Order: sequence, then C-alpha cells, then structure tokens
Amino acid sequence: MSTKNKKTGFDRRRFVRTSAAVTGGLLLVPELLSAKAFNSVDDAIKVGVIGCGGRGRGAAIQALSTSQNVKLVAMGDAFADRVENSHKQIEKAMTAKQKTDRLDVPKERRFVGFDAYQKVIALCDVVILATPPGFRPDHFAAAVAAGKQIFMEKPVATDAIGVRKVLEAAAIAKQKKLNVVVGLQRHYENVYQQWVEKLHEGVIGDITMSSVYWNNEGVWVKKTKCATGTTSTGFVATIS
Repeated sequence: MSTKNKKTGFDRRRFVRTSAAVTGGLLLVPELLSAKAFNSVDDAIKVGVIGCGGRGRGAAIQALSTSQNVKLVAMGDAFADRVENSHKQIEKAMTAKQKTDRLDVPKERRFVGFDAYQKVIALCDVVILATPPGFRPDHFAAAVAAGKQIFMEKPVATDAIGVRKVLEAAAIAKQKKLNVVVGLQRHYENVYQQWVEKLHEGVIGDITMSSVYWNNEGVWVKKTKCATGTTSTGFVATIS
C-alpha cells in the first residue's frame, strides 16, 4: 500500500513508511512490531512511550494487545501524576486481557521531566511519541539519531521550523532504513483511499468547491480552583 499520489508524486506524508493496518486509531506496522527486527535477549520487542496522556496510554495499550511478543519497558512524561495514572490504566487494561506480563515498567523506568524522552529512547526498540506536538520535532530527531523504530502522533510539528526539522530527521531515518509511521488513521483506510482514487479518476466530474466538516464532542475541559477558592474553566486543545 502506498500513500504516493499517482498524479502528483510524493505528498506531505512522503516520509512515512505506510505498510500499515488500522487498529483503533493506532497504526501498527508489521516491521515495527516484528521480533525478527531486534536482538533483545528475551526476543521481546521493547516499547517505550513518551507522553502519558490519553493518546500515549491508548497507543501503548493497543501495541501491547497485538499478537507479537511485545513489552512496554519505559514511560516518560513531564509530570509524575501523568506517568503514574497512565501506568495504572495500562495495568488495568492488561489485567483484563490477561497480558500483565507485557507491562514491565518498574518505578526506576518511569521517567519524569523534560529530559524524560532521552531516558525512554535509550531503553527501547520502538518509540511511541505522544506528547503535545510542539515537542515532536525534537523527540523525533532524537529517536532517529538513536536508530529506533518510531510511531508518532499527529500533528508532527506546530511551526515551519518544526516541520523542517521533522523532514530533515525523516531523510536520515530513510537512510538508516528505519520505520516511521504517523497516526493519520483515516488516510490509511481502504475506503478513504478508494474514494480519493475515484475522485482523481473524475467519476463525479470536475470539483469546483468542497466543504469538509468534522463533528466532535469538543475539546477537553479542565476545571481548576483559583486561589480564592472559586472554580475557573480552562480549555485544553493539545494532544498528549
């Protein structure tokens, strides 16, 4: 399967290796989760997650739910409560699936702080990057420099400088033959690709205008207490 547009060549996802299957929003690449690609002593694929919010936690659970021999061995976040809460939720999910042996993240491998990503990367074969997107370019570049296989959430950057850094790191990843996948779940679905093919074939004629809508329940709402004891409401629109 290829995301290359037949008429225009490489599109904006040209750095993504796309032999992927969609599983609940996480793109699980056979090459990423293939024990043959690694030389771990116990033959398990060592996964590390950087960014322990909802998406990082969900991606980790999905990775551990595959048929491959996978272990989560390291977690990192800027905040300790995020790491601990995420670990509890993953443990609960793995208990329900009777796969608790796949969660192997003792206290000493739960890293906190803005340098946590460096410690996680050093310990794993596959890195899940799920922090807020402003950090993605630096984390991606570090994972590529370390020769890791990478799944990273969208968006991959928040400004032109970040985009250029991602593209530069992607070129290095290609040279190293690393597998890199971005969580563009709809872009990988066969039905969406078939629709695009039909559009390019001119099935409905020339398109002169289009309107696209995405309906959702809204962004996250966090209620915080002010110093006076009153409650204020803040809207959080970052991916973590």
